[in-house]
Amino acid sequence: MSIVYDHGEQAALFDQDGRRKYLCKSEGRRFLRAAAEMDKSTHLFCCLLYFTGCRISEALEVTPRRLDVEGRQIIFRTLKRRKRVFRAVPVPAWLISELQRCGRNQPEDAPLWSWCRQTAWRHVKKAMAAADISGPQAVPRGLRHQFGVRALQANVPLVTTQSLLGHASPSTTAIYQHATGEDARRLMQRMWRQLGEN
Repeated sequence: MSIVYDHGEQAALFDQDGRRKYLCKSEGRRFLRAAAEMDKSTHLFCCLLYFTGCRISEALEVTPRRLDVEGRQIIFRTLKRRKRVFRAVPVPAWLISELQRCGRNQPEDAPLWSWCRQTAWRHVKKAMAAADISGPQAVPRGLRHQFGVRALQANVPLVTTQSLLGHASPSTTAIYQHATGEDARRLMQRMWRQLGEN
């Protein structure tokens, strides 16, 4: 299953060889454990990508001013739009507190990470390697895809998932409905039992 983004870019959950492009639940847990063993800055960056599904460039734009501590959310500027569009994405309380601590002595509009996009990409790849994750999902976009898959499998409405990911069109978000979730797996197990196969 593939769709075309508004700006012509192809999006799909599987590559041309049928390999998954999103992290499964166990890979996500391993990724977070591996990131926790890295330096604080890398750990927080990896957690930001994991818990928000933001694009790597959007994460690099986060400043202390974009941390809504009271609302426990991060304000991202959606970078794939022609006009300036902002969106709020809720995060766990511990993460917003850690990010606030990280930016405490910085100017309000200074990015929390001074890395270029390539450096940030390398940090995420290092965490993926430490978690023993390889394949097309072992990239920052794999975390974004995982967020979309997890959201829809958790019955987060499509329109809410669209807003959280900053998609201009619901057809872009709909791609995540094609991942096999726990519900589908349970239904298949019931069918296998009826067929006498376990």
